[in-house]
Amino acid sequence: MITRDEAIQLLEENGCAPNVIEHCKEVASLAVEMANKAIAAGHKVNLEMVEIGALLHDFGRCKTHKIDHAAEGYRLAKNIGIDSEISEIIKRHIGAGISKEEARKLGLPEDDYFPRSLEEKIVAHADNLVKGTRRITTTERIALMRKQEVPEIVIQRVNKLAEEVEGLFS
Repeated sequence: MITRDEAIQLLEENGCAPNVIEHCKEVASLAVEMANKAIAAGHKVNLEMVEIGALLHDFGRCKTHKIDHAAEGYRLAKNIGIDSEISEIIKRHIGAGISKEEARKLGLPEDDYFPRSLEEKIVAHADNLVKGTRRITTTERIALMRKQEVPEIVIQRVNKLAEEVEGLFS
């Protein structure tokens, strides 16, 4: 597995904007905090995978800032030989997941984008709680989503993911 410094270097070398890199660092910081709490509560979580996955979750933003950044990041990561577990975190970090049908409607490669592993869920939830480099609450994230007229089913998924991840250590 690559190191934290190598992950940041990958983002830089592939043209990610400084603000995207700072966002990734903050998501990684929050995700590691969550993972440590889950570990302290007796859950088995790969801390290194959480940190590197969180640092690289927006790898695709080096090429696009649209919804397809997750699929693009996944493709980039696979092409350069990033561990498959990290590539899956990149692919599955959007909101609280996207179904195959939703992916098709959004013009994404038809695939299941739901986070499955604890590591994927922790990174997706941490990303939901970081706007730029500022930490926000689930309530604030949901309010932003409603303002953007995100479908209620997606908002419910984000809320359910929050409850699941925070339930690991609360």
